[in-house]
Amino acid sequence: MCRNIKTLFNFQPPVTEEEIRSASLQFVRKVSGFNKPSKANEAAFLAAVDEIAAISGNLLSSLETNAPPRNRTEEAAKVRARAAQRFPK
Repeated sequence: MCRNIKTLFNFQPPVTEEEIRSASLQFVRKVSGFNKPSKANEAAFLAAVDEIAAISGNLLSSLETNAPPRNRTEEAAKVRARAAQRFPK
């Protein structure tokens, strides 16, 4: 599950709220062990996703670097190339 959590800092264009929320959802799924929580746990699950997304957004907005921003398209191409090497068809 956590393989879907991607680095979100220092990219051009900057990370979107949707990307932060997706990473937060994956994190909560991993920590809780639930892919989809029961009705009894749904409120706590969604509250955790919201809180982690807010904290992650705060973290990303407060980080600083001197490195130039990475290009999303180039980084995605590198990931696909590594995956092709690891999992040849």
